[in-house]
Amino acid sequence: MRVAVVRTFGGPEAVEVVEHELPEPGARRVRIKVAAAALNPVDLGVRGGFFGGAGKDIGLGWDVAGTVDAVGAGSLWNVGDQVVALYHGLTKDLGTHAEYVVVDTDAVAKAPATVDAIHAATLPLNALTAVQALDLLELTEGQSLLVAGAAGAVGGFAVQLAASRGVLVTGLARARDEEFVRSLGAAEFTTAGVARGFDAVLDTAVLGETALEWVRDGGAYVGVRPGAHPGSVRGVRTASVSVEADGARLAELAGLVDEGVLTLRVAETYTLDAVAKAHARLEEGGVRGRLVLVP
Repeated sequence: MRVAVVRTFGGPEAVEVVEHELPEPGARRVRIKVAAAALNPVDLGVRGGFFGGAGKDIGLGWDVAGTVDAVGAGSLWNVGDQVVALYHGLTKDLGTHAEYVVVDTDAVAKAPATVDAIHAATLPLNALTAVQALDLLELTEGQSLLVAGAAGAVGGFAVQLAASRGVLVTGLARARDEEFVRSLGAAEFTTAGVARGFDAVLDTAVLGETALEWVRDGGAYVGVRPGAHPGSVRGVRTASVSVEADGARLAELAGLVDEGVLTLRVAETYTLDAVAKAHARLEEGGVRGRLVLVP
């Protein structure tokens, strides 16, 4: 099978598509024939050596949508099931940017029924990050939340999820994104000049201490770079989300797609052979929605 790997850290040209032996699923694992796999900023970080792993082939890709192709003993799935999954890991040997991928059975969920595989592939990493970040914030109905980076992939999911729970969401993004962010459910919108007073801030824009200043005394702040959140001040509880694979939670999110609560955005699609071009496009910036690889 073909798989995208990094052998030498560098720019988009460092990504190679190579032949690899078809992986076999062990106990409580499933093999998925990949129909689509999203490209995320974390893949650029892996390619650039930000997370280490030198000296071996490193597989790329966390998101996958496709069809169960083979199952190991004790798997919860059947051959032919249409599924989505998060394949967690920064320096794994094989990622989802491949023709086939093997993942833990507990990381898999039934794919949304109302969208195609290309759109479904944009769900796992970013939606799980958003919902797990909201779990850390522990907001209740009627409380206020500022989402910094509200037009981005994680931020957009967070706006929709929080608004659906009755949280009063303010979206922080560029002026050109106001209509879109409000369409996701944000009650208010801002581009800058935020005053202190929010019950919580979800900082998907990685603003750090600047965003922390917008939280009221005793509120909560969550960032999206594991371990890189600012320290507590004024009694503000601070943390950062480190996404975990969770098939049961992913199934809930897929259900919200089918209910129309969550919107999936695809910017462009690329063949697996054009993966280097996809990396270059994402690196340019200005992408609204996810770039998706189709083997």
